[in-house]
Amino acid sequence: MHAADPLWMKIFLGVHITAGASSFLLAPVALATAKGGKQHKRWGMVYLYSMGVVAATALPMAFYRPVLFLALVAVFSFYLAFSGYRVLRLKELARGGSAAPIDWIAAVITFGASACLAGLGAFRPAWVQGFGIVSIVFGFIGMRAAAVEMWTFVRKPTEKMFWWYTHLGNFIGSYIAAWTAFSAVTLTQYFGSTWYVWLWPTIVGAPAIALITAYYKRKFAPRIKAVA
Repeated sequence: MHAADPLWMKIFLGVHITAGASSFLLAPVALATAKGGKQHKRWGMVYLYSMGVVAATALPMAFYRPVLFLALVAVFSFYLAFSGYRVLRLKELARGGSAAPIDWIAAVITFGASACLAGLGAFRPAWVQGFGIVSIVFGFIGMRAAAVEMWTFVRKPTEKMFWWYTHLGNFIGSYIAAWTAFSAVTLTQYFGSTWYVWLWPTIVGAPAIALITAYYKRKFAPRIKAVA
């Protein structure tokens, strides 16, 4: 933030930081509460709204600078939280249900923004503030998240608990994005804007998601067999 920035930028930045700090602190609260309980739902919704405010304030600030990298990252970061919430309304997909227009719109926008992020990182890194490797990694993460969701929209999921794995994985993924923002703000003053400052939360978090998902698949397996 510069002293010459307009008042709205300063206000947006204050709101952005407050919402980011809230989401950063509230995610562990939602994860620690009983899954499906009132407290889990309440804090999960507060976290979702906080992430929404983070994205809504990040986009106009990023375009004003302009910082295309941050604008595109904001899209897929919020989508992870959004799709993690929406999948709770899409449980019927496994029994022939259909996705709503908002689900398609969000997935298509995210895929397009993420494809731009990856493409610019590979061929025009200067357009994304020189974050070539980081843009490629984040771009492919966003494309994969959106593509997986769209695939479940058109093909009946074979996993009866697919919604649980998506809900858990995408919400944790959005929390990794929050950690990434925290790392970028706090660690760049010590290490500079190097790729590992941006990617270490993903490097740590992606295997964690895989392990947690595997744990719940083993946990739910007997129940699924019993129902079948």
